[in-house]
Amino acid sequence: MLKTLTFTIMHFCIAFSVAYLLTGSIAVSGLVAAVEPLCNSVGFYFHEKLWQRFEKNRQTPGERPKHAWLHHHA
Repeated sequence: MLKTLTFTIMHFCIAFSVAYLLTGSIAVSGLVAAVEPLCNSVGFYFHEKLWQRFEKNRQTPGERPKHAWLHHHA
């Protein structure tokens, strides 16, 4: 949990710093730093969905998924 918290703080600081360097506005920088992680989370969700579809299409018919060893033992 500590790692997640420190990463979140680092992410916020980087987003704020970049936005401030580009705009010179504390208000805009704060808004960007607050909204950008939410946008990334939504983007990540759709990225995962597309990636799962891509991996599913790469499997040959009848092939056992690469992670199947976690659930099935031969």
